[in-house]
Amino acid sequence: MKNEKSVHKLKRTSKYSFSVTLPKEIIDKYGWREKQKLSVIDKGRGKIEISDWRR
Repeated sequence: MKNEKSVHKLKRTSKYSFSVTLPKEIIDKYGWREKQKLSVIDKGRGKIEISDWRR
């Protein structure tokens, strides 16, 4: 999935939450697991950063 753009729909999961499905290749690349805590940072201008959660 090198330099390919992937388009996914934003889904409502509850009254206050939404979700986006990430391709399996990305999850495998970073070694993330189901139910792992991730940090989401709003970078502005329509960009977000998702990274491993650290204490």
